[in-house]
Amino acid sequence: MSNSQLRPMHIWLRPIAVWVALVLLGLASLISAYLPLNAFNTPLNLAIAGIMVILLWLFLMDLIGSDALVRLIAVAGLVWLSFMFALTFSDYFSRTCEDQPGRPPAFCVDQNIGRGGF
Repeated sequence: MSNSQLRPMHIWLRPIAVWVALVLLGLASLISAYLPLNAFNTPLNLAIAGIMVILLWLFLMDLIGSDALVRLIAVAGLVWLSFMFALTFSDYFSRTCEDQPGRPPAFCVDQNIGRGGF
């Protein structure tokens, strides 16, 4: 076979391999949701999600062979996302759970903060 006949297969090889890995990791996440792991369920699913994100960044976004500027922009996006999560969580955890007139009782979410819960 000549090089021109192998080229189309070579182009699709990496994305298909990454897709298969993402599907398998998604299935692993689904299966782990039904396992009685108690406190280890959340860290396991977060680790699986982190591996999925790394696969997307490195292989499907081509950050492995990219220039330094493209990598810097990707890191800046991650910093901005973490900043937005920090603002969201600071707003959520700083709210008090009180009865509010005119609202149904389900409006206030019991957060168990400062009462020994997490």
